[in-house]
Amino acid sequence: MVADIWLMKAHALKFACLVIVSGLAVAAARAQDVDESGVRSRILALEHAWNQAEGFKDMKALDALFDNALIYVDIDGTLMTKAEFLSRVKSAPVQQVVTESMTVQVFGPAAIATGTYVSKEFKDGKAVLHRGRFVDTWVIKDKTWICVAAQATPVLH
Repeated sequence: MVADIWLMKAHALKFACLVIVSGLAVAAARAQDVDESGVRSRILALEHAWNQAEGFKDMKALDALFDNALIYVDIDGTLMTKAEFLSRVKSAPVQQVVTESMTVQVFGPAAIATGTYVSKEFKDGKAVLHRGRFVDTWVIKDKTWICVAAQATPVLH
């Protein structure tokens, strides 16, 4: 009789522990989903800020978006450092970049933004349109999301 009561209490305790652990796992999963959603929103905002900063040739804003060890692969295959990319932006014709579509995948302390864009630059008073795809890699560094690698590929019609 005492053994039966002890066995019932042990099963009840196991069940209670299982319920608590299951609840914590569900709460952790929900918290992670909320965090990933927040990260996606943050990266989307940073990508749009990049487009605006490039259009206005805001070198200070662009400098803040990129890690000093940035690796950038341009649409012609040129591999550039952060300094080279910023120099190209500064000397490029006036342009406007509009993202047509974008998705962000979060991998813990890293995020990959992919999408398509249209850029319009003005050469000799004429608008020239370029379409392309991009892949940008963002990491959290000192509690700030920063772009460490970027690549643009032209989309031919």
